[in-house]
Amino acid sequence: MKPQAIAAVVGAALIFGAGWATNDWRLGQDIAQIKLAHTQELAARDAGTFAVAQAIDTNYQGALNASIQEQARLAGAAAVATRNAGRLREQLSEADKRIATASAAAVRGYAATANQLLRQCSDRYTELAAKADGHALDARVCRAAWPVSGVGP
Repeated sequence: MKPQAIAAVVGAALIFGAGWATNDWRLGQDIAQIKLAHTQELAARDAGTFAVAQAIDTNYQGALNASIQEQARLAGAAAVATRNAGRLREQLSEADKRIATASAAAVRGYAATANQLLRQCSDRYTELAAKADGHALDARVCRAAWPVSGVGP
């Protein structure tokens, strides 16, 4: 083969190779930019997810702390109610002893007062039952409305 033809083929091969390498570098840079954009997008999405998780955790912790404080308050109120119930039992026991020796008029007065007290208790229990039913309904609505993820019970 002629040296000019060989030189032309080698020159064409060099030009083709240089073009190929340049195109490879350009595509490599495009791929790197796409990877960087994808990584940044994932990082932004993860940051958003983390912020939502933090907000949920903060809200949950606040509700949990409030619940613990409310439980402590209710335990104190229950202790007071237990002491009051004990004193009431003592007073009723004393009243039973006094009724045994009381006059008929005093017993009638005691019975009228007891009836009035029972009427008031019945009214309060009815009010309490209505409130308890309302709270139970609210709890059922909250449970039914809570999103189900398929995880857990």
